[in-house]
Amino acid sequence: MDAKDIAYMKSEDEFNRARRKALVEEIVAGINGSNLDLLSFDAVVEKLRLRHTVNCGLQDIPLKQIAGSCGRYADFTRTFTPRRAGRDKERWRQIYTLATTGQGFPPIEVYKVDQVYFVRDGNHRVSVARELGWETIQAYVTELPTMFTLTPQTQPDDLLIKEECAIFLEKTRLHELRPDADVSFTTPGRYLRLLKQISVYRYYLSKRRADIPSYEEAVIDWYDNFYAPMIDRIKKSGVMKLFPNRTADDLLAWMVEHQKELHITRKMDDVGYTDDVNGLLTFIDKLSVLDVAKVEVGKKIKKVFQKDKPPPPPDSLEHYV
Repeated sequence: MDAKDIAYMKSEDEFNRARRKALVEEIVAGINGSNLDLLSFDAVVEKLRLRHTVNCGLQDIPLKQIAGSCGRYADFTRTFTPRRAGRDKERWRQIYTLATTGQGFPPIEVYKVDQVYFVRDGNHRVSVARELGWETIQAYVTELPTMFTLTPQTQPDDLLIKEECAIFLEKTRLHELRPDADVSFTTPGRYLRLLKQISVYRYYLSKRRADIPSYEEAVIDWYDNFYAPMIDRIKKSGVMKLFPNRTADDLLAWMVEHQKELHITRKMDDVGYTDDVNGLLTFIDKLSVLDVAKVEVGKKIKKVFQKDKPPPPPDSLEHYV
Protein backbone atom coordinates (compact mmCIF):
# COMPACT_ATOMS: atom_id res chain seq x y z
CA MET A 1 0.00 0.00 0.00
CA ASP A 2 1.57 3.31 -1.05
CA ALA A 3 1.19 6.81 0.39
CA LYS A 4 -1.64 7.66 -2.01
CA ASP A 5 -3.69 4.68 -0.83
CA ILE A 6 -3.10 5.56 2.82
CA ALA A 7 -4.11 9.21 2.21
CA TYR A 8 -7.25 8.13 0.37
CA MET A 9 -8.25 5.83 3.24
CA LYS A 10 -7.67 8.66 5.75
CA SER A 11 -9.77 11.02 3.64
CA GLU A 12 -12.90 9.04 4.60
CA ASP A 13 -12.49 9.98 8.27
CA GLU A 14 -11.49 13.54 7.43
CA PHE A 15 -14.57 14.08 5.26
CA ASN A 16 -16.85 12.67 7.95
CA ARG A 17 -15.20 14.93 10.50
CA ALA A 18 -15.80 17.94 8.26
CA ARG A 19 -19.46 16.92 7.84
CA ARG A 20 -19.85 16.74 11.65
CA LYS A 21 -18.41 20.25 11.92
CA ALA A 22 -20.98 21.41 9.38
CA LEU A 23 -23.75 19.87 11.48
CA VAL A 24 -22.54 21.71 14.59
CA GLU A 25 -22.43 24.96 12.62
CA GLU A 26 -26.02 24.35 11.48
CA ILE A 27 -27.16 23.86 15.08
CA VAL A 28 -25.42 27.02 16.29
CA ALA A 29 -26.82 29.01 13.36
CA GLY A 30 -30.30 27.77 14.23
CA ILE A 31 -29.86 29.09 17.77
CA ASN A 32 -28.47 32.53 16.94
CA GLY A 33 -30.50 33.03 13.76
CA SER A 34 -27.57 33.48 11.40
CA ASN A 35 -27.48 32.26 7.81
CA LEU A 36 -24.79 29.70 6.96
CA ASP A 37 -25.18 29.94 3.19
CA LEU A 38 -22.29 31.30 1.18
CA LEU A 39 -23.00 34.56 -0.62
CA SER A 40 -24.43 34.04 -4.09
CA PHE A 41 -22.28 35.70 -6.73
CA ASP A 42 -25.22 36.16 -9.11
CA ALA A 43 -27.28 37.81 -6.34
CA VAL A 44 -24.44 40.17 -5.44
CA VAL A 45 -23.88 41.18 -9.08
CA GLU A 46 -27.59 41.85 -9.54
CA LYS A 47 -28.22 43.69 -6.29
CA LEU A 48 -25.07 45.84 -6.36
CA ARG A 49 -25.45 46.61 -10.07
CA LEU A 50 -21.94 45.38 -10.88
CA ARG A 51 -20.97 45.72 -14.54
CA HIS A 52 -17.21 45.97 -15.00
CA THR A 53 -14.48 43.37 -14.52
CA VAL A 54 -10.72 43.65 -14.12
CA ASN A 55 -8.39 40.69 -14.68
CA CYS A 56 -5.96 40.58 -11.73
CA GLY A 57 -4.09 37.42 -12.69
CA LEU A 58 -2.70 34.70 -10.41
CA GLN A 59 -2.48 35.55 -6.71
CA ASP A 60 -2.24 33.99 -3.27
CA ILE A 61 -5.53 34.92 -1.60
CA PRO A 62 -6.62 34.53 2.07
CA LEU A 63 -8.91 31.54 2.48
CA LYS A 64 -10.91 33.33 5.20
CA GLN A 65 -12.00 35.94 2.68
CA ILE A 66 -13.59 33.35 0.40
CA ALA A 67 -17.24 33.62 1.47
CA GLY A 68 -19.19 33.16 -1.75
CA SER A 69 -19.71 30.88 -4.70
CA CYS A 70 -21.03 30.92 -8.24
CA GLY A 71 -23.95 28.50 -8.05
CA ARG A 72 -22.91 26.28 -5.12
CA TYR A 73 -23.56 28.74 -2.30
CA ALA A 74 -25.87 26.29 -0.46
CA ASP A 75 -23.59 23.22 -0.75
CA PHE A 76 -21.04 24.43 1.80
CA THR A 77 -21.20 26.44 5.03
CA ARG A 78 -19.56 29.84 5.42
CA THR A 79 -16.38 28.05 6.53
CA PHE A 80 -16.63 25.76 3.47
CA THR A 81 -17.39 22.62 5.45
CA PRO A 82 -19.35 20.27 3.16
CA ARG A 83 -23.09 19.91 3.70
CA ARG A 84 -23.65 17.00 1.33
CA ALA A 85 -22.15 13.58 0.68
CA GLY A 86 -22.72 11.54 -2.51
CA ARG A 87 -20.57 12.65 -5.43
CA ASP A 88 -19.36 15.62 -3.39
CA LYS A 89 -17.81 13.22 -0.91
CA GLU A 90 -15.84 11.36 -3.57
CA ARG A 91 -14.61 14.59 -5.14
CA TRP A 92 -13.60 15.92 -1.71
CA ARG A 93 -11.65 12.73 -0.92
CA GLN A 94 -9.80 12.88 -4.23
CA ILE A 95 -8.77 16.50 -3.62
CA TYR A 96 -7.68 15.66 -0.06
CA THR A 97 -5.52 12.82 -1.36
CA LEU A 98 -3.82 15.10 -3.90
CA ALA A 99 -3.21 17.80 -1.29
CA THR A 100 -1.71 15.50 1.34
CA THR A 101 0.53 13.44 -0.93
CA GLY A 102 2.39 16.41 -2.35
CA GLN A 103 0.85 16.15 -5.82
CA GLY A 104 -1.05 19.39 -5.34
CA PHE A 105 -3.89 20.74 -7.48
CA PRO A 106 -4.29 23.62 -9.95
CA PRO A 107 -5.20 27.16 -8.80
CA ILE A 108 -8.86 27.89 -8.24
CA GLU A 109 -10.74 30.62 -10.13
CA VAL A 110 -12.49 33.39 -8.20
CA TYR A 111 -14.30 36.68 -8.56
CA LYS A 112 -13.50 39.44 -6.07
CA VAL A 113 -16.04 42.01 -4.87
CA ASP A 114 -14.56 44.40 -2.30
CA GLN A 115 -13.20 42.11 0.46
CA VAL A 116 -15.00 38.92 -0.58
CA TYR A 117 -13.92 36.23 -3.03
CA PHE A 118 -16.48 34.09 -4.87
CA VAL A 119 -15.44 30.65 -6.13
CA ARG A 120 -15.99 30.23 -9.83
CA ASP A 121 -14.16 26.90 -10.01
CA GLY A 122 -12.66 24.99 -7.09
CA ASN A 123 -15.20 24.79 -4.23
CA HIS A 124 -13.88 21.39 -3.07
CA ARG A 125 -10.28 22.62 -3.22
CA VAL A 126 -11.22 25.51 -0.92
CA SER A 127 -13.03 23.13 1.45
CA VAL A 128 -10.06 20.78 1.71
CA ALA A 129 -7.57 23.64 2.07
CA ARG A 130 -9.54 25.12 4.96
CA GLU A 131 -9.87 21.72 6.61
CA LEU A 132 -6.08 21.31 6.38
CA GLY A 133 -5.58 24.69 8.04
CA TRP A 134 -4.06 26.52 5.09
CA GLU A 135 -3.96 30.31 5.32
CA THR A 136 -3.91 31.03 1.58
CA ILE A 137 -4.60 29.39 -1.75
CA GLN A 138 -3.54 30.21 -5.30
CA ALA A 139 -6.27 31.67 -7.45
CA TYR A 140 -6.88 33.38 -10.78
CA VAL A 141 -8.68 36.56 -9.70
CA THR A 142 -11.19 38.67 -11.64
CA GLU A 143 -12.28 41.76 -9.72
CA LEU A 144 -15.61 43.59 -10.01
CA PRO A 145 -15.08 47.14 -8.67
CA THR A 146 -17.79 48.50 -6.36
CA MET A 147 -18.38 51.45 -4.04
CA PHE A 148 -20.10 49.18 -1.51
CA THR A 149 -18.53 47.45 1.47
CA LEU A 150 -18.75 43.68 1.30
CA THR A 151 -17.03 41.53 3.93
CA PRO A 152 -16.91 37.81 4.74
CA GLN A 153 -19.34 38.61 7.59
CA THR A 154 -21.99 40.03 5.25
CA GLN A 155 -25.21 38.04 5.51
CA PRO A 156 -27.44 37.27 2.51
CA ASP A 157 -30.19 39.39 4.10
CA ASP A 158 -27.83 42.39 4.20
CA LEU A 159 -27.83 42.40 0.41
CA LEU A 160 -31.39 43.71 0.36
CA ILE A 161 -30.29 46.95 2.02
CA LYS A 162 -27.29 47.22 -0.30
CA GLU A 163 -29.57 46.67 -3.28
CA GLU A 164 -31.85 49.50 -2.14
CA CYS A 165 -28.80 51.72 -1.67
CA ALA A 166 -27.61 50.86 -5.18
CA ILE A 167 -31.01 51.84 -6.61
CA PHE A 168 -30.97 55.06 -4.58
CA LEU A 169 -27.50 56.05 -5.79
CA GLU A 170 -28.26 55.03 -9.36
CA LYS A 171 -31.29 57.32 -9.35
CA THR A 172 -29.88 60.29 -7.40
CA ARG A 173 -26.13 60.04 -8.24
CA LEU A 174 -25.61 61.49 -4.76
CA HIS A 175 -22.20 59.78 -4.51
CA GLU A 176 -21.10 61.80 -7.56
CA LEU A 177 -22.85 65.07 -6.72
CA ARG A 178 -21.77 65.01 -3.07
CA PRO A 179 -18.84 62.54 -2.69
CA ASP A 180 -18.66 63.08 1.08
CA ALA A 181 -22.30 62.10 1.59
CA ASP A 182 -22.81 58.83 3.46
CA VAL A 183 -26.48 57.92 3.71
CA SER A 184 -26.48 54.60 5.51
CA PHE A 185 -29.38 52.55 6.88
CA THR A 186 -29.29 49.25 8.77
CA THR A 187 -32.85 48.15 7.95
CA PRO A 188 -34.60 47.83 4.57
CA GLY A 189 -37.23 50.14 3.11
CA ARG A 190 -35.78 53.51 4.02
CA TYR A 191 -33.92 54.39 0.82
CA LEU A 192 -37.23 54.19 -1.03
CA ARG A 193 -38.67 56.72 1.40
CA LEU A 194 -35.81 59.10 0.63
CA LEU A 195 -36.52 58.86 -3.10
CA LYS A 196 -40.12 59.85 -2.40
CA GLN A 197 -38.91 62.61 -0.10
CA ILE A 198 -36.71 64.05 -2.85
CA SER A 199 -39.67 64.04 -5.25
CA VAL A 200 -41.80 65.93 -2.71
CA TYR A 201 -38.93 68.34 -2.06
CA ARG A 202 -38.53 68.96 -5.78
CA TYR A 203 -42.24 69.83 -6.06
CA TYR A 204 -42.10 72.42 -3.27
CA LEU A 205 -38.78 73.75 -4.58
CA SER A 206 -40.43 74.38 -7.94
CA LYS A 207 -43.22 76.34 -6.23
CA ARG A 208 -40.69 78.51 -4.37
CA ARG A 209 -38.61 79.13 -7.50
CA ALA A 210 -41.50 79.46 -9.95
CA ASP A 211 -39.77 77.04 -12.31
CA ILE A 212 -39.14 73.32 -12.42
CA PRO A 213 -35.63 72.39 -11.21
CA SER A 214 -33.86 69.46 -12.80
CA TYR A 215 -33.74 66.29 -10.74
CA GLU A 216 -30.01 66.85 -10.18
CA GLU A 217 -30.63 70.37 -8.86
CA ALA A 218 -33.33 69.04 -6.55
CA VAL A 219 -31.03 66.33 -5.17
CA ILE A 220 -28.29 68.85 -4.44
CA ASP A 221 -30.67 71.34 -2.81
CA TRP A 222 -32.40 68.59 -0.82
CA TYR A 223 -29.13 67.24 0.52
CA ASP A 224 -27.42 70.57 1.25
CA ASN A 225 -30.35 72.46 2.73
CA PHE A 226 -32.66 69.79 4.07
CA TYR A 227 -31.22 66.36 4.80
CA ALA A 228 -27.57 67.03 5.68
CA PRO A 229 -28.34 69.76 8.28
CA MET A 230 -30.65 67.38 10.17
CA ILE A 231 -28.18 64.51 10.10
CA ASP A 232 -25.39 66.83 11.20
CA ARG A 233 -27.51 68.09 14.10
CA ILE A 234 -28.29 64.53 15.24
CA LYS A 235 -24.59 63.60 15.19
CA LYS A 236 -23.64 66.71 17.19
CA SER A 237 -26.35 66.05 19.77
CA GLY A 238 -24.43 63.06 21.10
CA VAL A 239 -27.56 60.91 21.26
CA MET A 240 -26.06 58.36 18.84
CA LYS A 241 -23.43 57.28 21.37
CA LEU A 242 -25.96 54.98 22.98
CA PHE A 243 -26.93 53.42 19.65
CA PRO A 244 -23.61 51.98 18.39
CA ASN A 245 -25.24 49.56 15.94
CA ARG A 246 -27.38 52.19 14.24
CA THR A 247 -26.76 55.32 12.19
CA ALA A 248 -27.96 58.91 12.39
CA ASP A 249 -29.93 58.18 9.21
CA ASP A 250 -31.69 55.35 11.09
CA LEU A 251 -32.62 57.67 13.94
CA LEU A 252 -33.97 60.38 11.65
CA ALA A 253 -36.07 57.79 9.80
CA TRP A 254 -37.35 56.51 13.16
CA MET A 255 -38.33 60.06 14.13
CA VAL A 256 -40.39 60.33 10.95
CA GLU A 257 -42.25 57.15 11.86
CA HIS A 258 -42.82 58.16 15.49
CA GLN A 259 -43.33 61.91 15.25
CA LYS A 260 -46.72 61.66 16.96
CA GLU A 261 -45.31 59.84 19.99
CA LEU A 262 -42.35 62.24 20.08
CA HIS A 263 -44.73 65.23 19.97
CA ILE A 264 -42.98 66.86 17.06
CA THR A 265 -45.02 70.04 16.67
CA ARG A 266 -43.75 70.90 13.20
CA LYS A 267 -45.12 67.72 11.66
CA MET A 268 -43.40 66.03 8.76
CA ASP A 269 -45.32 64.16 6.11
CA ASP A 270 -45.14 60.36 5.89
CA VAL A 271 -41.87 60.45 3.94
CA GLY A 272 -40.25 62.98 6.28
CA TYR A 273 -40.65 66.27 4.43
CA THR A 274 -41.36 69.48 6.32
CA ASP A 275 -41.35 73.08 5.15
CA ASP A 276 -40.02 74.17 8.55
CA VAL A 277 -36.50 72.76 8.69
CA ASN A 278 -35.43 75.23 11.37
CA GLY A 279 -38.28 74.12 13.62
CA LEU A 280 -37.27 70.50 13.22
CA LEU A 281 -33.61 71.31 13.86
CA THR A 282 -34.64 73.02 17.10
CA PHE A 283 -36.54 69.90 18.09
CA ILE A 284 -33.54 67.69 17.32
CA ASP A 285 -31.39 69.87 19.58
CA LYS A 286 -33.73 68.99 22.46
CA LEU A 287 -34.02 65.29 21.58
CA SER A 288 -32.72 63.03 24.32
CA VAL A 289 -32.23 59.35 24.92
CA LEU A 290 -35.13 59.60 27.37
CA ASP A 291 -37.43 60.72 24.53
CA VAL A 292 -36.48 57.66 22.51
CA ALA A 293 -36.73 55.37 25.52
CA LYS A 294 -40.24 56.58 26.39
CA VAL A 295 -41.51 55.67 22.93
CA GLU A 296 -39.80 52.29 22.87
CA VAL A 297 -40.82 51.34 26.41
CA GLY A 298 -44.37 52.40 25.62
CA LYS A 299 -44.37 50.13 22.59
CA LYS A 300 -43.07 47.21 24.66
CA ILE A 301 -45.76 47.69 27.31
CA LYS A 302 -48.45 47.88 24.64
CA LYS A 303 -47.07 44.69 23.11
CA VAL A 304 -47.43 42.86 26.44
CA PHE A 305 -51.12 43.75 26.65
CA GLN A 306 -51.78 43.09 22.97
CA LYS A 307 -50.12 39.73 22.44
CA ASP A 308 -52.46 38.89 19.60
CA LYS A 309 -51.30 41.91 17.60
CA PRO A 310 -48.56 41.55 14.97
CA PRO A 311 -44.97 42.34 16.03
CA PRO A 312 -43.50 45.80 15.43
CA PRO A 313 -42.02 46.51 12.01
CA PRO A 314 -38.39 45.44 11.47
CA ASP A 315 -37.18 49.04 11.41
CA SER A 316 -38.27 49.66 15.01
CA LEU A 317 -35.66 51.07 17.38
CA GLU A 318 -36.84 48.86 20.21
CA HIS A 319 -33.47 47.06 20.21
CA TYR A 320 -31.70 50.35 20.87
CA VAL A 321 -32.69 50.59 24.52
